Amino acid sequence: MKLPHTGRALADAAPVPYWLDRPERPDPLPPLTGTHEADLLVVGGGYSGLWTALLAKAAEPDRDVLLVEAGTCGWAASGRNGGFCAASLTHGLANGVDRFPGEIDELERLGRENLDAIAATIDRHGIDCDFERTGELAVAVEPYQLAGLAEDAELAGRYGHDVRLLDRDEVRAEVDSPTYLGGMWDRDRVALLDPARLAWGLRRAALDLGVRLHEHTRVTGLHRDGTALRAATTGGAAATPGSVRARRVVLGTNAFPPLLRRLRAWLVPVYDYALMTEPLSEEQRKAVGWANRQGLADLGNQFHYYRITADGRILFGGYDAIYHYGNRMAPELEQREATFTALARHFFTTFPQLEGLRFSHRWGGVIDTCTRFCPFFGTAYDGRLAYAAGFTGLGVGATRFGARVMLDLLGGEQTPLTRLDLVRGKPLPFPPEPFRATGINLTRWSLARADAREGRRNLWLRTLDRFGLGFDS
Repeated sequence: MKLPHTGRALADAAPVPYWLDRPERPDPLPPLTGTHEADLLVVGGGYSGLWTALLAKAAEPDRDVLLVEAGTCGWAASGRNGGFCAASLTHGLANGVDRFPGEIDELERLGRENLDAIAATIDRHGIDCDFERTGELAVAVEPYQLAGLAEDAELAGRYGHDVRLLDRDEVRAEVDSPTYLGGMWDRDRVALLDPARLAWGLRRAALDLGVRLHEHTRVTGLHRDGTALRAATTGGAAATPGSVRARRVVLGTNAFPPLLRRLRAWLVPVYDYALMTEPLSEEQRKAVGWANRQGLADLGNQFHYYRITADGRILFGGYDAIYHYGNRMAPELEQREATFTALARHFFTTFPQLEGLRFSHRWGGVIDTCTRFCPFFGTAYDGRLAYAAGFTGLGVGATRFGARVMLDLLGGEQTPLTRLDLVRGKPLPFPPEPFRATGINLTRWSLARADAREGRRNLWLRTLDRFGLGFDS
C-alpha cells in the first residue's frame, strides 16, 4: 500500500535525537563507587550542572568539585533541544515586563552579558558547536497576529533590542513560505548552536580544569552528615552503591524527579517533539532562501520553532506540549506518532516547495516548566544545597545564569544576583492530581481553540492570565 506523503517522509526517520546520533559522542566516564568527599557535589550533567562545575572550578581552582550524572552528560534536554541560545532570562521580554517590571532593565542587561559570556567561553575553550549569532525571526501566519507582532517590535525597541519589522514580501525574501504574512527579526539576542556538542565541550572543559566527573551514577538520597550533606549513589549496570560527603550540593536535575520534595509542587515535566530533515540539495536551499540562517518561530499559542543546521538540514519542532498524569515520565513517551505526523504535515504546509524531502530523525523528550515560564531558585538544608529549575525551553542560555545564582546562594552572602526578585520569588504551585492534569489539559485545549478563533482567549485563559498562571513548553 502506498503511504501518504507525510508517511513516506517519516518512513526512515531514526527514533533518536539527531544531535546525539554522532560518532564523536564521547565515551562514558566510569561510575562512582566507594566513599568520597568533596567541597562541592553537583548532581546532574546537563547544562545546569556542567556550567556550575565549570564556573566553580574556574573561580576557585583549589575547590574539589565532583559531578555525578545518572546517564551521560548532555543525554537529556541539554542534548536534544532545538539549539536556540537566547539572551532572555525571563522567557521573553513581554513575560519579563509583566512579572518583574521593577527590575526588567537589570534582567535584560544580565541576559545580554550572559549570552556574551557563553560566546566567550565557547571561544576560550575551543568548543566546536557551530555557534552562530544570527538572531531569531518571529513570523505571523494569521492576519490577527500582525498587530501583536508590531506591539512586540515596539516593546523590543523600547528596551534597546536590535529588531526589524518585516512586511510580507520582506519576510519572504528572508525565508520563503507562502504562510508568512509578516515578521520581526531580532538580530542580536539569539544565537544558534549544536546543543550536544556544547554539552560535550563543557564536559571536556570541566575535566580539563580538574572537575571529577562520574557518569551512569544516580543519586538516590540526601541526608545531613554533621556540618555537611551525604549523597547515596548507585553506579553502573550493577547498581554498585557509593556515597559522597560534600560541604555544599547543587541540584541540576530540572524535570527529573527531584531529590527535594518541595520542588514537586512547582514543576511539571512536559514532552516536546522535533523532526530533522535530511540535508537539503542546492536547489532546495535556493527554493527557501534562508541566507541569513536565523532561527524561526511562529506566533501561535501552539507554536513551531525551526532552524537550519550547519550541514543544511532543517529542524522542525514544537506545537504539541504533552503532559502525562502524575508527572509520568518513561522512555516510550519519547516517541509519539500522532505528533510526528502532525509536525510533518505542518512542515510541508510551511514549505510546500520541499515536497519529497525526507526526515532523517524524529525524537521527543521531557523539559521542565513552571507557572511563570522562567527559572526559579532556592536553597535547602540550611543553605548547604542550592537548586535552579523551571527553565521552560530556554535553558540553553539561562542555565549559565542559573549556575551563577546557585553558587552565589551557596556562598551565603547577599549579592546583586541573590537580591533579584527573580531569584527571591517563587512561581505559583501547580495543584495536586487530579486537578493538575485536568487544568493542564483544559489549558492546552483552550490554547488550541484560541489559535482557531483568531487568538481570542476564553474565560479559562483569561482567569489564568489574571492570576499569573500558565502552562507552556
